[in-house]
Parts: sequence; structure tokens; C-alpha cells
Amino acid sequence: MNLGLQGRVAAVTGGTRGLGYAIAQSLLAESCRVAICARDPQRLEEAAQMLGSGVFAQTADVTVPGQVEAFISAAAAKFGGLDILVNNAGGGGGGGLEAPDREFSQVLELNVLAGLRAARAAVPLMRGRGHGRIIFIASVYGRESGGRAGYNLAKAAEISLAKSLSRELAADNILVNSVAPGSIMFPGGSWERRQQADPEGIAAFVKSDMPLGRFGRLEEVAAVVTFLASARASLVTGASWTVDGGQSRSNI
Repeated sequence: MNLGLQGRVAAVTGGTRGLGYAIAQSLLAESCRVAICARDPQRLEEAAQMLGSGVFAQTADVTVPGQVEAFISAAAAKFGGLDILVNNAGGGGGGGLEAPDREFSQVLELNVLAGLRAARAAVPLMRGRGHGRIIFIASVYGRESGGRAGYNLAKAAEISLAKSLSRELAADNILVNSVAPGSIMFPGGSWERRQQADPEGIAAFVKSDMPLGRFGRLEEVAAVVTFLASARASLVTGASWTVDGGQSRSNI
């Protein structure tokens, strides 16, 4: 299937490792021109070299106002516009009732407000081209209970934000969706560390919670993101796509 992505310009936040890197790889495989950002300049340079010479990379801390906007502006200047924004940078925090306010503020800043600021910067560029795709990387724990309280809160807010923006931007032919991955295993990731620390416990978790009998893989989530970024997803907006092998239990 031709996804119609050749020559499109995509910006991926948090694109140096894990899912962000896999998304960048997947978009490049469809002949997109790709820009990535991350906080660590050394890791960013290494990732850009591995992805290939056509990748644009710029250091940015998405939690600092102005930095993700500068990244998007620079990516558009490099490639002559912007078609796709993948808000992938994110993380956990806010352990529960007694966690300090700053932990909740930090996790909302990283997952939600950074994505909102990136969208603000991207939308005028997309309007100028008459189309666009914005994809938020959320989690199954934004769709149902699970994980740390702050993470659950932030991912639910991401899904809600994507839905709201999809209604606001539909008239501009800018489609906005979220992707909700389940538990994904990859080298250096949190599930690998947990497996190494407690192999029996993780084996029991897979047996009880994973109908397919395994963790997800990065490329399986990246493939869905790439489809949503493509011309083939022209009627998909305001949706939250679960990619979890049946792990979650929500009916919606």
C-alpha cells in the first residue's frame, strides 16, 4: 500500500530512543523528511547519524517554553514546511495523593503543555500547506486506570486535548489523533529493567494481562503512527488508537 508520504515533512519530539526513534525510522522508510529533537545533544547527534544524513536534529527541552517552538520553526525552515507533528516526548511522575504538587505540574508540563505548544507552532505551517497531521503519543493508562496517578492524569489529558484540537482544526484539513500504546519491550526500556529485576513477576504479568502472550514491539506502534500520518487515514480524526495486543480492558 502506498501511504502517500513521500516528501512529507515530519517533526518528532523525543526522537532519539525508544518509540520516538522507531517512529522516525518508520516515517523515513516511507520517504518522509524527518526532524527530531531531544534534550541530550550527544544522544541526539548519535541518533541522527544512525537515522541517516537526511535527518534534521536540534536540541530542545520541550518543557522550556520557546524551545519546542524553535525546533519546529527550524525544521520547517530546513525542509520548506511542515506536514506532520508527532508529540512523542513524555514520561511519568506524580505518585499519588501525597506526592508534591511540583511532580504533577512537571508531568503535565512534559506530556500535555509541551504538546500544546508544539501544536500552536505547527498549525500555522500546516494551514499554509492546506493539510496536516498531529499525533499525540498517549497510553492505555490515559484510557483507563493504571500506572502512577500523575502519568494517568497526563495521558488522559493528552487524549482529551487531541480530541478537542481535532474538532477545532478539522476545517483546516488538519487531522489530530492520539495513539495509546500498551506495555512495550525494548532494550534499555523500563519493562526490560523490570524483567531483569523480577523475571518471575513479569512472566506472571504477561500471562495474566497479555492475551497475545508477549509485550508489544516498538515497530508495531510506529506502524500505526505512520498510518495515521498518511494520506490513507484521511477520515480519521479525533480518535484514540489503542495498540496493546488486547492488554487494556476499556470498552471505548
